[in-house]
Amino acid sequence: MRIGVPREIKEQEFRVGLTPAAVRVLTEQGHQVWVETQAGQGAGFTDEDYEKAGARLAATPEEIYQQQLVVKVKEPLPAEYPLLHPDLILFTYLHLAASRELTQALLRSGATCLAYETVELADGSLPLLMPMSMIAGRLSVQFGAHYLTRQAGGRGVLLGGIPGVPPGRVVILGGGTVGTEAAKVAVGLGAQVQILDINLQRLNELELIFGSRVELLYSTPQTIEECVREADLVVGAVLVPGRRAPILVREELVAQMRPRSLIVDVAVDQGGCIATTRATTHAQPVYEAYGVLHYGVPNMPGAVPWTSTQALVNATLPYILKLANLGLAAALEQDPALAKGLNIRSGKLIHPAVRATFPDLAN
Repeated sequence: MRIGVPREIKEQEFRVGLTPAAVRVLTEQGHQVWVETQAGQGAGFTDEDYEKAGARLAATPEEIYQQQLVVKVKEPLPAEYPLLHPDLILFTYLHLAASRELTQALLRSGATCLAYETVELADGSLPLLMPMSMIAGRLSVQFGAHYLTRQAGGRGVLLGGIPGVPPGRVVILGGGTVGTEAAKVAVGLGAQVQILDINLQRLNELELIFGSRVELLYSTPQTIEECVREADLVVGAVLVPGRRAPILVREELVAQMRPRSLIVDVAVDQGGCIATTRATTHAQPVYEAYGVLHYGVPNMPGAVPWTSTQALVNATLPYILKLANLGLAAALEQDPALAKGLNIRSGKLIHPAVRATFPDLAN
C-alpha cells in the first residue's frame, strides 16, 4: 500500500503520524511510505532519519494526499479539505462531535475516515486514545501548577503547600484515564485531591490505586457545586466516546469559583465539560472568564511531541499494518475494534455516536 504522512499544520502541533522506526517496519513489509519534508522535525526526527528508514520525501502536501492511506495526528484543517478525495483512507484523530464543519467537509470529500479515538476493544477500552489521555492527564496538573503561580495569572498557590500552610485543592471531574493520570501527578505534588465519577465500580478501582490519598466522591450536581466552589484547580476529564462531552459545570458555578483559580478542560476535544470552555492554542493557552483562568488547548500532548509521537505510534502501528497488509475491507472485517473506528465512508456517517450527534447529516 502507498502511505502518506503529512506535516501537521495545526498551530504548534509538533507531533507526526509515523516515526522513522514505524516507517522501517512498513517498508520492510513491502509498503511505500511518503513523508512530507520536515514533518517530524518538531518531534526530533529529521528527513534523513526517514530516508534511512526507507521513506520517500515529498515536498508538498498534495503529494502526500495522492497516496492510498494518509496517517496523521490531528483532524484536517480547512486548508487540507480540498486535498481529500473518494479514493483516500484517512486515519487520524477526528473528534467529529466537536465540529459540524469538519464533519460536513469529510462527508463532501467522499473519503473513508477512521478515527483513532473511536477504535474500541471488546472491553470498552480505547487503545489509540489511551496513550494521549495519559499524557494529557499528567500535563493537566503540570500546566495547572504553572498557571496557578501569580506570575502566570493564577492565585499564587503552591499545590503541595508546605508545613504550616495547606496544600492546593484539585478537583477532577471523571475517573477514567485522564482523571487517574491527573490524580497521580497531583498526589505526587502533595495536593489535596478529589475525584468525582458516576461509576461506582471505577471509584472502587481508584481506591485500590490511591487508598486514602484521594477523596473519591459519587458525582451529583450538588457534589460538583460544593467541590468546584472551593477548588484551586478543576480538571475536566469526562469522555463519552464519539459524543460531545456533557456540561458538568454551569456558567453560574464558574462565577462562584475562587478568584484566579484555574480550569483545565481536557474534554475540550469533545466540546468541553465546562460551560465557559472554549478551545485555545499552545501560543495563547489561557483566557479569563468570571475571574477564573481557563486552559483549553485541544492538542495538549503536542507540547511534548518527542514523547507523545512515540507513544501514539506504538499504539497505532498494529492497526496501520492491518490496513496496509489486508486492505480496508478485510481489515475492518477481521478486526472489530478497528471497525468501530470507521466514522465516515462514501459520504455517509457510519459511527452511531456521531450519527446521534448530527442526526440531520446521518441520512
